[in-house]
Amino acid sequence: MKRAVKDNPPPNLAEEVCADAPGYVTRPIERWRHGQVTQEDDCIAEEVPVAMRYNGTSFAVMMASPHDLEDFALGFSLSEGLIDTPSQLLELDIHPLLEGIDLAMRVTENAHGAQLERERERLLPGRSGCGICGTRELENAIRQHHPVGAGHTITREALEQALRQLQARQPMNSATGAVHAAAWADRNGQIQLVREDVGRHNALDKLIGAMRRAGIDANDGMALVTSRASYEMVTKATSAGITLLAAISAPTALAIELARSAGLTLVGFTRPGSHNVYTHPDRLRAPA
Repeated sequence: MKRAVKDNPPPNLAEEVCADAPGYVTRPIERWRHGQVTQEDDCIAEEVPVAMRYNGTSFAVMMASPHDLEDFALGFSLSEGLIDTPSQLLELDIHPLLEGIDLAMRVTENAHGAQLERERERLLPGRSGCGICGTRELENAIRQHHPVGAGHTITREALEQALRQLQARQPMNSATGAVHAAAWADRNGQIQLVREDVGRHNALDKLIGAMRRAGIDANDGMALVTSRASYEMVTKATSAGITLLAAISAPTALAIELARSAGLTLVGFTRPGSHNVYTHPDRLRAPA
């Protein structure tokens, strides 16, 4: 993506933080603080249309942050059921265009992504806060859940430790204050992967793709998201085999029911010193 560059810009913190940083740019602003006005450059999150195309057929256009697109393509394809295994994604070509970015994927003929029916294609863009934008049929909106495995018992202390680490692992949000993060931590609370995006669903898709590319066992840890836990987030987590999903904000009633039936431990309002466990609390225990 081309970024606007000023001639001889004055040095400031925003330029240093945003220089060569994927996912955000600098823009001039007028900053007002306690009656004082200054002219500065600020870090602004990018949001671009990303077209998801399978074997030449368009499936959706998602509004997303233009980075970690290999992870996004794989994670989205898996969580949306367009492929069943990473091996079914044979090829990915990333085409930056004037209008956005085209992710041209070639999948095996037995993958669902190779059998898209024209009348069932999404006709609307998937906005950054949307999980099922453009789904035309009601029965396609609520997909079947994926029962998860047994997983491992995780201490509340490990959950707290992962939460403490997460803020320092969000460079895009620290710079812009405008993006979500999805993180994977092992059972000891050590964060292994973090992915950020303007869309909470996209951040989780990127994390799922990164986990599969790294060969991480989804039964052996937990996922944390800096958003609410809507039903789409639960569906994506269970499709990846994740057994514990902790959200910074609240879950929805449908998310709780889907988590319960899928065997997922769903935690909400995850904050320092407190959290709510909505389903399958047996996977969380107090430290010895």
